[in-house]
Amino acid sequence: MHDRDGGSPWKPRGPRPPRDGAPRRGSVPSESSRREPARNEASESEPADNAHPARERRDAELRLYGLNAVRAMFARRPQALRKLYLAEARIPQLQPLLKWCVAHRVGYRVVDDADLQKLAASAHHEGVVAEVLREEPLPLSSWLRDLPAGPQCALWLDGVGNPHNLGAILRSAAHFGVAAILLPKHSTLALSGAAVRVAEGGAEAVPLVRLGREDNSIAQLRSAGFGLAATVVRGGSDLFQASLPSRLVYVLGAEGEGMSQALAAACDLRLSIPGSGAVESLNVAAATAVLLAAWARGG
Repeated sequence: MHDRDGGSPWKPRGPRPPRDGAPRRGSVPSESSRREPARNEASESEPADNAHPARERRDAELRLYGLNAVRAMFARRPQALRKLYLAEARIPQLQPLLKWCVAHRVGYRVVDDADLQKLAASAHHEGVVAEVLREEPLPLSSWLRDLPAGPQCALWLDGVGNPHNLGAILRSAAHFGVAAILLPKHSTLALSGAAVRVAEGGAEAVPLVRLGREDNSIAQLRSAGFGLAATVVRGGSDLFQASLPSRLVYVLGAEGEGMSQALAAACDLRLSIPGSGAVESLNVAAATAVLLAAWARGG
C-alpha cells in the first residue's frame, strides 16, 4: 500500500510527533513507536491538563477486537473510529481501513501479538483492535416511530448479563433479521469487546433500544402491533405448535434466574422449547436461536 506521493505510509511523514513520543492523531507512526506497547493512549485531541476522567472516557469509547467485528464497524460507521492497532499480517486484509485512517488523520499502529492481547484483554483478538465511540441505545419511542410496517421481531433481555451470551444472541439476531434488542430501563447490560467479537459483526446490524417504565413500554409495543411472548423453561405452550404473531417480542430471562414473574404474567404468550428432558433447558443464547428460527418459519 502506498500513499498518493508514492511513499510507504508506514514511514513517518510531515511534522515531528509530540515530545512525549505518542504518535500525533492521524499521523503514521514511526518504526520505533509502532512497536512499543500501547501505554499512554489517552486521546491526543484532549490537552493533558483538561482531560476527562478515566471513567467518562471508558463510558464514551469501546475497545473492539476481532476481524469481523472491526470490519462491520468500519463498513457502517467509520467516523466512530478513534484508534486502530493491528498485527503486521493483517495489513493486506485491512488496506481499505488503513487508507481511510491516513486520509482522515486517524492514528494506527502495527504491534505484536503480546500488545494486542493486552489491548483486547483476550487472546482472541484475531490480529486487530479498534477504539471506537460507543453508540447510545435508542429510546423506544424513536425506534417505534421509524420501524417499517410488516413482520418484525425484537428481543427483550430481562437480566441477561453474560457478554458471550449477549454476543451469541446478537449474532443470531442479525442472522434472522431481528429489529432490535430491548433493554430494560435500569439494565446495566452494555456492549463489551467480548460481546462484539462473539457477535461476528452482528452488533452493528441490530440496534439496542432503551425501554422506559415497564408498563408504559408494554403499552407502546402493543400499540405498535406487537405481541409479547415470555420464554419459560416449563409450563408454557409448545413453541413448535404455537401460532406466533407476525410482530413479536420474545422476552428472555436472566441466565439461571429466569425473568421476573410480574413481567412474565404481563406477556400475551408463555412459550417453552420442548426437549428430551436429559438437561433442564437450553442456554439462553442457544434458546434464542431456536426461538428466532420458529418465528422466521412462521413469518
